[in-house]
Amino acid sequence: MLDLGRRARAAARALALASTETKNAALLAIAAAIRERAPAILAANAEDVAEATARGQTAAFLDRLALDARRLEAVAAAVESIAGLPDPVGRSLARFERPNGLAIERVATPLGVVGVIFESRPNVTADAGALCLKAGNAAILRAGSDSFRTSSALAAAMAEGLARAGLPADAIQLVPTRDRDAVGAMLTGLNGAIDVIVPRGGKSLVARVQADARVPVFAHLEGVCHVYVHADADLAMAREIVLNAKMRRTSVCGAAETLLVDRACAATHLKPLVAMLIGAGCEVRGDAAVQGADPRVVPATTEDWPAEYGAPIIAAAVVDGLDAAIAHVERWGSHHTDAIVTANEAAAARFLAEVDSAIVLHNASTQFADGGEFGFGAEIGIATGRMHARGPVGLEQLTSFNYRIRGTGQTRP
Repeated sequence: MLDLGRRARAAARALALASTETKNAALLAIAAAIRERAPAILAANAEDVAEATARGQTAAFLDRLALDARRLEAVAAAVESIAGLPDPVGRSLARFERPNGLAIERVATPLGVVGVIFESRPNVTADAGALCLKAGNAAILRAGSDSFRTSSALAAAMAEGLARAGLPADAIQLVPTRDRDAVGAMLTGLNGAIDVIVPRGGKSLVARVQADARVPVFAHLEGVCHVYVHADADLAMAREIVLNAKMRRTSVCGAAETLLVDRACAATHLKPLVAMLIGAGCEVRGDAAVQGADPRVVPATTEDWPAEYGAPIIAAAVVDGLDAAIAHVERWGSHHTDAIVTANEAAAARFLAEVDSAIVLHNASTQFADGGEFGFGAEIGIATGRMHARGPVGLEQLTSFNYRIRGTGQTRP
């Protein structure tokens, strides 16, 4: 692992100096290699899925793990799209001049070496590697044991693409072992080789990384996302947003886990919203008011409000207005993604300003919590911390900066 870190650090120097044209050529070559190697990648994924199925993994887990031709093409297209994004390196972030004539410029620079520890989503191999590459960073990727074969096949395609463009293969390295001690080694920083860690996976993985890492971490622990249907919400719009937020893909971190309905519109909105969710195959766990709207509602317990189900289950409650909704989100949420549905612009403005989440939405589904939907291309993850990166971690968030000062011979008195 220490040798892997040393090679990554050396590759990071080459990437930091690589031109936009060279990085883009590598990304296009990687996308082409993924398409060319599709049979091998899908065969490796089939082995991973078969092994996970035999071990009794959940349907949600298998959905995150599985690739088919359509999903693999989306992986290649995401890599390709990153080549079309502006290069974040070298951007002038600020310019100012001091009274003594010094011209000071703040310029975006690569972070260096990014370590990514992920579990079942094999597409993270390509997404993370490609984003790090475009931002001038080397990447050390540690795949979960369940996706190891698939990630290895994707990493081989990426190494081929890098070689075609004349960049070092060590720029994107997959940890070549399933041994869990490799995670611990990465969390130490590999003797200063790793500059930041990004965990992508379940709560136990993220909690361990946040507790044990000796380098900065970009992460979110949970995605307990809310949709609040305000008193002035249009019912038709609320139906579409709630259904999409919960059921489009229940396993993603931006899936809604709690529905809040304003008591002022409960008489007209609650029953149809609950019936719609149940009709779509979603279990609704509700408070007394929600139970009264439909006999199929399961009574909610205290454990349901902070729950991240990752499945077709949603907690639901009736709240007494905007203040109560904001208080509920603050108490039980995870500062990830929360939405309000309303035609009242003043209420929406308060919700957006007062809900302290990385992403807050007005009249839109929480499933837009995604770097691709933000126009970032692929994302390396979503961060809910308040330092450096917050929300989808895309290209700009994978850069730091330095100050470049130009003088005319000034000395400090």
